Amino acid sequence: MKISKVTLNPERVSKAWVIAHALAHPLRLRILNYIHSQGTTNVNNIYKSLNIEQSITSQHLRILREADIVNHERDGKFVHYMLNYRRVEQAAHAVSKFTHTDEIYHLSSTTS
Repeated sequence: MKISKVTLNPERVSKAWVIAHALAHPLRLRILNYIHSQGTTNVNNIYKSLNIEQSITSQHLRILREADIVNHERDGKFVHYMLNYRRVEQAAHAVSKFTHTDEIYHLSSTTS
């Protein structure tokens, strides 16, 4: 099969890069796993539990919000974060197709 032209949609490629970039960082994956384990949490709980600085936590949460990987709700002075499972599943499916692997991510189940 001879390919005569490759056309990429720059907007979609850019959006895909934002999502891939958000998921391709070990600390962001730790943050996602923590949010998953809590259901809903705020930045204070995240940085205290993961033993990282508040400013670093906020920077990583911003990247995850921009990629629509986490949702957030403001409650007074607190911002509560929760996973956008639909987006995580879409990203995992896309990466699985691209890399021909079955399991890209695994969120550990919560234990109470």
